[in-house]
Amino acid sequence: MATSHRAGTHQHPRSPLVFDVSRLGCRPGSMTEIHETVPSPERIGLDFIAVERGADLDLDLRLESVSEGVLVTGTVRAPTRGECTRCLGPVTGEIEIGLTELFAYPDSATESTTDEDEVGRVVDQTVDIEQAVVDAVGLALPFAPLCIEDCPGLCPDCGVALATAEPGHHHDKIDPRWAKLAGMLDDSDGGQDPRQAGGRS
Repeated sequence: MATSHRAGTHQHPRSPLVFDVSRLGCRPGSMTEIHETVPSPERIGLDFIAVERGADLDLDLRLESVSEGVLVTGTVRAPTRGECTRCLGPVTGEIEIGLTELFAYPDSATESTTDEDEVGRVVDQTVDIEQAVVDAVGLALPFAPLCIEDCPGLCPDCGVALATAEPGHHHDKIDPRWAKLAGMLDDSDGGQDPRQAGGRS
């Protein structure tokens, strides 16, 4: 018969994402539940957006003993923080990921027929879900986060965020065909418009 426990005492001292499964006793059908909030042990995510180190990870997990190991299922929710890839402004939000991970028992058929990067391992009667969380968060986060869907980005001339710039923001530009000549005339005659320079006598 399955048993259910709150997992406050199951958390391993070396990491908030390592859990003691000794209570399951390798008995298929025995089960424990984890409903708690723990700090993220590291920055988890991508270059422009991530779950920051120390951010709250809300765990809603079920750890169940099956014939070949411990099956971990459930969800992890966490706040995200990053930078808009167009205007470089702050981007905040929340992510929820689903987990379904098997951790093989020592000397099980699953352990002997799989690599560690394919299936996790029960080590010293613990399971470590950190890599599973890292992988799932990395897949769920946007590669190029935006502050708003149609963010106009930065002004290419002055770098101001166009979303907050004054209406009609623009810069007067000299015709590139005259730009070099204008610079030369600035030094020689006080900056007379090159289009007017040919009319002098």
